[in-house]
Amino acid sequence: MQIDELRQRYAEVCTQPLPGGATLVTIRSVLLPAGWSKTSTSIRFLVPAGYPFAAPDCFWADNDLLLAGGRTPCNSGNNNTIPETAESGLWFSWHLQGWNPNRDSLSSWMNTIVERLRRLQ
Repeated sequence: MQIDELRQRYAEVCTQPLPGGATLVTIRSVLLPAGWSKTSTSIRFLVPAGYPFAAPDCFWADNDLLLAGGRTPCNSGNNNTIPETAESGLWFSWHLQGWNPNRDSLSSWMNTIVERLRRLQ
């Protein structure tokens, strides 16, 4: 149901079950605000095996994504391998404070990601 909610907001949402029980979610063509080197990027994040009691943590964007001036964003690392996959991306070390499985969802996690991308750090 929560994946369907994401699909209502974003045209291209793909999921891939992983061997350890997590699910990799990929959202293609997420529009970026001014200040980035590109107008859009793919976003990837893991839905942990214990979801919704285990909160999502961190996310990945396209490897070639930079700030408009050519700098790497704070709290990120390029060519970081996504666990249990052969894929890599620009990893954002971004963590939630106060995850509530009764209130929060994959859509609210995506809202957190979009807000992080607006901060341009």
